[in-house]
Amino acid sequence: MQNMTPHTHESMDLTDAQLFKGLTERGLKLPPQPRVVEDLQKCRLRKEKDLRVVARVISQDAGIVALLFRAVQSSAYHEYPPFRSIEDIIHAIGIDRVFNLVQAIALATGTMSRAQRKTYEHFWANSTAVAQLAMLVAKDRVTVCNVFPDEAYLAGIFHDCGIPLLMERFPAYCRKLDLDRQELWFSISEEDQCYQTDHSVVGYFVAKHWKLPTFICNAIRFHHDLERVSEHNERSLVAILQMAIKLHCLSLHVVHQEWPDTRKLVLDELGLSEASFPEFSDEILERYNALTAA
Repeated sequence: MQNMTPHTHESMDLTDAQLFKGLTERGLKLPPQPRVVEDLQKCRLRKEKDLRVVARVISQDAGIVALLFRAVQSSAYHEYPPFRSIEDIIHAIGIDRVFNLVQAIALATGTMSRAQRKTYEHFWANSTAVAQLAMLVAKDRVTVCNVFPDEAYLAGIFHDCGIPLLMERFPAYCRKLDLDRQELWFSISEEDQCYQTDHSVVGYFVAKHWKLPTFICNAIRFHHDLERVSEHNERSLVAILQMAIKLHCLSLHVVHQEWPDTRKLVLDELGLSEASFPEFSDEILERYNALTAA
């Protein structure tokens, strides 16, 4: 989570090539895709029909398998009978949906170093919580937004992944963070001033490097700037992320600094009203608490 201010920086007007060149010149390195993700991409490209083959690819990583089962135990997938195997999961929700979940899990479970272990674990705990809440919000609002739970979960895991990369490259990046007081992170403007980039731009390039769908990449890039997004699916996904961050703040009893400015845009995009928001938030948090208690 972050204490953010609206985007005012000029970097958004630069081309991707210019932005990426600037990142590499400052020594930032994008995390490589793990073997299981690369192998799954090959399965998708050749349109593999044998679920056993796809299941064997995923089974290469026991940690990913365990977290995949945990993800599909969420109420976002309550309409399916209990899953007993990876093949059951693939058959029920499809290889593309499973691939999205595996990508998200793979990023959060081992692609970045843990030099600042306590801060790193705190960060990923927040990102996982936001991803789980985004998944539940997407499930509830799917008829309005046409964004599916796995897409929202993927965006939730990746949306702030630029933060640990900036932490690794610039050791002073997280110095202001006080874990005991649940303090939030740098604002976008502070990041730009100090590092000539920000975590949303870095996260955007990680998402592109991992070949995420374009609308998810763009939502990651503008996830603190809903007003700049015009495409419906991108706006909906940004609104889902902002709602998930707000709900996570509610669960932690901390302030979501952006909410007063973005509240109306988010509620309108999700088809909610001021009057319906309290009941909606209570319902989503109840499902989230049930998921995390399992």
